[in-house]
Amino acid sequence: MTHSQSLTAASSAAAAAETRDAEPASVPGAAPAPALIPVSAALPGASSGPFNIGQAASQSGVSAKMIRHYEALGLLPGVHRTEAGYRQYGDKQVHTLRFIHRARTLGFSMAEIAELLKLWQNQNRASADVKRIAQAHVADLERRIAEMQAMRQTLQQLAHCCQGDQRPDCPILSELAG
Repeated sequence: MTHSQSLTAASSAAAAAETRDAEPASVPGAAPAPALIPVSAALPGASSGPFNIGQAASQSGVSAKMIRHYEALGLLPGVHRTEAGYRQYGDKQVHTLRFIHRARTLGFSMAEIAELLKLWQNQNRASADVKRIAQAHVADLERRIAEMQAMRQTLQQLAHCCQGDQRPDCPILSELAG
């Protein structure tokens, strides 16, 4: 199988998985999960630049404001400007924006994304370095999930204890007051 066929097969599998998982079970009161850009849209050569900032935003799923922010952070270096000072983005920058967008969608911090970008752009990288970052992020997510589950359980218990009537006594407020 050629590299191109591998990318096409991976894109098809990812698109199928995204379609299958497009409607995740919702948690009451939780914000909806952000949509992922299909992997097939992130393939180089899928479009041709140069793009102005609005077109780059549309192509990548990243707002113009965030594109400027990523540029200021140094995550998107080497953006060409016209004589009039307008930014022009090529396919490489749009692909990088898609990478950043997918990483943000998975909850990676800006520092983690910066490190992942460096690894992604380094063809001599060790995949162990990428895996280390991903595993540390998973551990952080698990810790945060546990904290949120504990908060939910506490609030459920307090709500259960509250009569919710016209009386002023409220165990929720008593607990908050300490």
